[in-house]
Amino acid sequence: MSGQTAVILAGSRAGAADPMAVAGGVSHKALLRVGGVPMLARVLAALQASPGIGRIVVMIEDPPRNLAGFDLPPGVELRESAASPSRSVAAALAEFGAPLLVTTADHALLTPAMVEHFLAAVPPGTDVAAGLARAETVLAAWPGTRRTWMRFRDGRFSGCNLFWMGGPAAAAVVTFWLRAEQNRKKPLAMVALLGPLALLRFALGLLSLPAALALLGRRTGARLAAVDMPFAEAAVDVDKPADLVLAEEVLAARPLGAAHA
Repeated sequence: MSGQTAVILAGSRAGAADPMAVAGGVSHKALLRVGGVPMLARVLAALQASPGIGRIVVMIEDPPRNLAGFDLPPGVELRESAASPSRSVAAALAEFGAPLLVTTADHALLTPAMVEHFLAAVPPGTDVAAGLARAETVLAAWPGTRRTWMRFRDGRFSGCNLFWMGGPAAAAVVTFWLRAEQNRKKPLAMVALLGPLALLRFALGLLSLPAALALLGRRTGARLAAVDMPFAEAAVDVDKPADLVLAEEVLAARPLGAAHA
């Protein structure tokens, strides 16, 4: 996987103003300062220090205007983001092909160690992989934290905003993601996509993570995998004020010079 392309999603959904960006006085959440440094700069530094990453692409609306004055590192490419994350990933996959690493600009605590662990742990032959952190990992670091957990029969998991598109069926998974995104407020459409029994089992906590991956694999014709991320910080994205406080506390506690270790 050496030298693969990494895409940073830095846009706003449908161009809407993000509350965190508004509160921080910036056009996009990606430019919000965490520990005195724009989040986008932190993510860029982590990817640049990761041996497995070659090309880096930032996707944001109207890059010349929204990144005017931002100190973009040499060699980083810019692309116009689409109206939603799934559409942006679809555009990136169509242009750059697989393999493709995807993360988000609000992943302020991302480190090269996380990136390298994720890339090394993707099983051979996988079309699409996602990084997940177990609740036990996150709560061991911050017992009182409030997270959005995906509840499966074999445990609770938090997404880590790390995705790998590696095989020819990745495009089918992104298409399915787009359909799910379009129907997220339409229960009957979601039932049609996943099937009523699967949704019921998930709602009751009876669906295991492997079973969920197998189900989505059958729906998309893809080989899917989840990568266990043993880093509590990998589950933190700055979506709300409490996340910002937590991220700044973590960064303040890191040894000097180890911000991206």
